[in-house]
Amino acid sequence: MAIELRPLEQFTIERIIPIHIGGLDLSYTNAALMMTLAVIFATALMVLATRRAALVPGRWQSVAEMLYDFVADMVDSNIGQGGRQFFPFVFTLFTFILFANLLGMIPYSYTTTSQIIVTFALAAVVFILVTSIGIIRHGFHFLSLFVPQGVPKVLLLLLVPIELLSYIIRPFTLSIRLFANMLAGHTMLAIFGGFAASIGLFALFPTAINVLLVGLEFLVAVLQAYVFAILTCLYLSEAVHLH
Repeated sequence: MAIELRPLEQFTIERIIPIHIGGLDLSYTNAALMMTLAVIFATALMVLATRRAALVPGRWQSVAEMLYDFVADMVDSNIGQGGRQFFPFVFTLFTFILFANLLGMIPYSYTTTSQIIVTFALAAVVFILVTSIGIIRHGFHFLSLFVPQGVPKVLLLLLVPIELLSYIIRPFTLSIRLFANMLAGHTMLAIFGGFAASIGLFALFPTAINVLLVGLEFLVAVLQAYVFAILTCLYLSEAVHLH
């Protein structure tokens, strides 16, 4: 009996608690549930780590300190002077995406970062924050970010619109990068898993490939959280230092 493969079915948003107010659908969905769990697990890790903090750290404290040091080093290295004030934002962003990605690796769960609206909302928050900081700190001088230095004035007519366009599309590229990687990875897992199930006794080779893909997808889940966070740091660095 043939098994019908539906690799994109795992990305279907399903209502858990239907909520309709006027013409708006505000239902609590499986995507909202996984985002809630990501926040709960990230918060629980920090609470467990700090509740009984000791000079010799335990398991939870070690994990939390590793995450803290990792993000702190990222902020210091990429934003530089004055960057620590943005640490809470970058740390929250990184841990949320990391937990959302990892929770999506659990069988029969849901990967919220595979939804473009979720990743775009995160990217939009970054874009609005970076732009606001740049304008508040530098005023109209913030527009110099779009004027390359040392370039003949005649070329500015071409380069300034390009620089402005590349800045405006940042939330799109930032969101699509995360969304596309998570969508593609989980789709590939579903395809190979369904293929292995469909061929029965001959599934050894595709199953082995699927195991390797699972390991790769765990790596991608961590890497994409890192990429999102480090690009946020680079954007914040531009807004703070205008370079």
